Amino acid sequence: MVVLLALGSALAYGLSDFVAGLLSRRTGVWSVAVVGQVTSTLCTTLVAWRVPGDPVAVDWVWGAVAGGGSGVGTVFLYRGLARGRMGVVAPLSAVGAALVPVLVGLVAGERPDALTWLGVACAFPAIWLISRSPSGAGCTVRRASGVVDGIVAGLGFGVLFAALGQVPDSAGLGPLALTQGASVVVIVAIAIVAGGDWRPRDRFAALGATAGLLGAAATGLFLLATHAGLLTIAAVLSALYPATTVLLAAGLLHERIHRAQGWGLLLAATAVGLVAAG
Repeated sequence: MVVLLALGSALAYGLSDFVAGLLSRRTGVWSVAVVGQVTSTLCTTLVAWRVPGDPVAVDWVWGAVAGGGSGVGTVFLYRGLARGRMGVVAPLSAVGAALVPVLVGLVAGERPDALTWLGVACAFPAIWLISRSPSGAGCTVRRASGVVDGIVAGLGFGVLFAALGQVPDSAGLGPLALTQGASVVVIVAIAIVAGGDWRPRDRFAALGATAGLLGAAATGLFLLATHAGLLTIAAVLSALYPATTVLLAAGLLHERIHRAQGWGLLLAATAVGLVAAG
């Protein structure tokens, strides 16, 4: 079950990133991020209201910490997707998104079996290979900026995954709703500091609600995955979301899948199979 939930999370995250990246190229990054996260907050709050739970104080704290990571990750990911290659930015963000919670899980005492470890070992080079892109004239600056945005986004999402992994099943979805709401505050604060306009002003920004719905589903599935199995497994499989983004960018935007990325996609499928078998 943890494998299915985590892969569902990866699929939803990949779709959300692709939609957000397209919209961010047509309008402001900040407004798309705010609309998306506000939508996620409203949807998660409505669901949380119907799902029983008994969160304690520390669960709310972890929810708030996760919201900070989500806000930072969302802003830098969307900015990177808007001004760089989707096939580079998204995979790089996944490295940090997987690495941070894996380290937290190990410190917390999680000990996956040998087959699962082999799958995890395959996942990291898979993510890196998917992020590879050959050098070419005119793309150096875009790649450099995309790399920085992807790394920072990955650290933010790593905090999101690691913090949500500390919220138990008994807490319900209230802390997750707080995560989404806190991310809105963080995004607006960063926008103000950076001098960006976060207020939605056109229909493209409004369409950010689509990315928000997908993002809410992805985060909810990830939380359920951590309840069904180890944080290490849930985080690594959820972090395979760039495969969805890369394939969509190739099919719809005609971004070429290069040989290294093809091997990375194959290795990602192998990693999923090994973790599932373990």
